[in-house]
Amino acid sequence: MQDDLITRARAWQAEDPDPETAQELAALVDAGDLDELADRFSGTLQFGTAGLRGELGAGPMRMNRSVVIRAAAGLAAYLKAEGHTGGLVVVGYDARYKSADFARDTAAVMTGAGLRAAVLPRPLPTPVLAYAIRHLGAVAGVEVTASHNPPRDNGYKVYLGDGSQIVSPADAEIAAEIARIGALADVPRPDGGWQELGDEVLEAYLARTDAVLTPGSPRGVRTVYTAMHGVGKDVVLAAFARHGFPAPTLVEAQAEPDPAFPTVAFPNPEEPGAMDLAFATAAQARPDIVIANDPDADRCAVAVPDDAADSGWRMLRGDEVGALLAAHLVHKGARGVFAESIVSSSLLGRIAEAAGLGHEETLTGFKWISRVEGLRYGYEEALGYCVDPEGVRDKDGITAALLVAELASELKEQGRTLTDLLDDLAVEHGLHATDQLSVRVQDLSVIASAMAQLRAQPPTSLAGLRVASAEDLSRGTESLPPTDGLRYYLEGDYRARVIVRPSGTEPKLKCYLEVVVPVADAPGLVPARARGQEILDAIKKDLAAAAGI
Repeated sequence: MQDDLITRARAWQAEDPDPETAQELAALVDAGDLDELADRFSGTLQFGTAGLRGELGAGPMRMNRSVVIRAAAGLAAYLKAEGHTGGLVVVGYDARYKSADFARDTAAVMTGAGLRAAVLPRPLPTPVLAYAIRHLGAVAGVEVTASHNPPRDNGYKVYLGDGSQIVSPADAEIAAEIARIGALADVPRPDGGWQELGDEVLEAYLARTDAVLTPGSPRGVRTVYTAMHGVGKDVVLAAFARHGFPAPTLVEAQAEPDPAFPTVAFPNPEEPGAMDLAFATAAQARPDIVIANDPDADRCAVAVPDDAADSGWRMLRGDEVGALLAAHLVHKGARGVFAESIVSSSLLGRIAEAAGLGHEETLTGFKWISRVEGLRYGYEEALGYCVDPEGVRDKDGITAALLVAELASELKEQGRTLTDLLDDLAVEHGLHATDQLSVRVQDLSVIASAMAQLRAQPPTSLAGLRVASAEDLSRGTESLPPTDGLRYYLEGDYRARVIVRPSGTEPKLKCYLEVVVPVADAPGLVPARARGQEILDAIKKDLAAAAGI
């Protein structure tokens, strides 16, 4: 077994086109680090509906040029089998380590396979790539990004010609083509022949943002903005300037792309401490709101002043921003279907119903939300919002930021705030209090064990509320395809819902909690919030015990 492992490592090293990872692998072989080699050669990174995502490094279980070339060759073979020989594949990338290399490799493979390739001119937000696919009439698109993952990671996200991320069965069919790829030397990779795009696509994207805002609407909100060391700054500044908003005050230490993400433990606005510098900047600038993008700018976070918080600011939950944007779109006369993932707040359904609009729930991920027929607006609680599905059929942190700014400006003219509107929604529809129990693990078997324990011994009550129904989503439902998840509906003095699922992009077990507390009037909001949080805390405790985590 040891000899076989060394042989496979040397064979991989021999065809590795990247001197850096080839040298890394040679060092592991020379050091006889069999444990590390066994980990890197324990299989291959699996291509699924999230494409590829993993830690950078040498070997088939890491993200590297060899893995990317095989993925690109498999995608090219799939596209040709679907009748798209000669079709255009547009490639975008973020500012992470190796992203530009992976983008060039993808363009070379597509060109060598008889497809046409076009590469965005520099690291740009993922929504620009999603927009470019339909704008340019491409048959597919690739975005090299690991979104908000740690610095050591990178990823490979695939879209088809409709501008949406791949779903089953395309993912399995592409994976099968990847598995058929033999030696890398047999994959044609010319030194040129693809198109290097200029700024015309970005200009077209910015022009499309006109559709998001109401002509003549208020534009007076003052913001602090952080790009979280990612690629959002220049596009956000251009969009705000185009539409006449005051220039945001930048969090300078996080304004420029930096793949090391030096000021944050995790470059995700949801993570503890990630917004500290933004709040410190806000303490000096005294804006109306704080806006953050994640590193590839497809997510948007919003914070509001809060005297009760140590920082003076409170991050709004994704469900709160989702409800605010929905209410704003209703106010603007939006028609169509409002959609959300099953782990997002049921408040969206209440808002849609009251406005006479359609409402759909999908599996987690915009690959599902974007495919809802008649979609006008979609969101999921992980800070993702699709506010212009005709322009970008994916979450878009730039247009979401514009719409938040318009709403905050409108409220400001009325002497009101985002918090005031949230209070109005709670009084009208009930306080929909949400929270999350998220457990990051080193050993993925911990997640599998927790899911198995819950399936074997499902809880009968949580926080004193009876489990009225328990669904194993791996069996699918009338409206949802199968997915690895569990859903509980609770009844008693209050209604509540719990969903447990493994994260699709990170080594986490994620539990999504919601309780609905009736509110008679504005004075009842404070005790309702306290009661809601009390119930959520109790659900967390009982659920952790039931799952053995």
